[in-house]
Amino acid sequence: MILALDVGNTNIVLGCMEGTEIRQTFRVATDRLRTEYEYAVAFDSQLRFCGVDPKNFSGAILSSVVPPLTNVLSRAVAKATGVRPLIVGAGVKTGVNILLDDPAEAGSDLIVAAAAALRLYKPPLALIDMGTATTISVLDKNGSFRGGPIVPGVQLSLDALTARTSLLPKIPLEAPERCIGTNTVDSMKSGSVLGAASMLDGMLDRIEDELGMKVTAVATGGIASSIVPYCRHSVVLNDDLLLYGLAVIYEKNGRREHAD
Repeated sequence: MILALDVGNTNIVLGCMEGTEIRQTFRVATDRLRTEYEYAVAFDSQLRFCGVDPKNFSGAILSSVVPPLTNVLSRAVAKATGVRPLIVGAGVKTGVNILLDDPAEAGSDLIVAAAAALRLYKPPLALIDMGTATTISVLDKNGSFRGGPIVPGVQLSLDALTARTSLLPKIPLEAPERCIGTNTVDSMKSGSVLGAASMLDGMLDRIEDELGMKVTAVATGGIASSIVPYCRHSVVLNDDLLLYGLAVIYEKNGRREHAD
């Protein structure tokens, strides 16, 4: 069994993986002020609470979009489990051909999702990750990573709207019954949820126009399930895409490192 960590700006998602099968998952809030010891205690207690012995892992892998925490979390995993994680980055085999102007700019989370999608779906693909930011990664018919748009996340946009406008209240992220809201709350729900779904539909149209062919759209991320049902495009929802991708990359690299 290996421990897979997907480190995002808001949450760290951890998965206990047997091959590419997920046995347990849990989340820890991303906090740049926490020390490696605090994270190690958090990981240890969460794992034990789920009935998993932290010392039963044969390996670990970590993907991070929060560079200041990458080494902190690597050391925390080593302290909690006794294995040093493989960190997704330069020199790691992913099986993804990156066609960006500067391949080093590709976020590790996007490459992990691409590695998973290439194992699960037939390209061309549009991979939608809806977290703090919304990203759409395009894989062409050959499976090459072509890049894609980055959009402020739905919750981030909603939070900014309520913070910067005196008369607009905080609301839950849920769809209204109608697009044309007849009160402030329903109007905000419409703009947030249906507006985000319409943005995805419009971007998918433009992506297909540029590629000259239809794509399979796959969505993941904490907010995706609130938005995808309202898209007019067919979008596959896969909440476990990144954990699966981490397991795929670990398998490609065959790494098993124990901490000193």
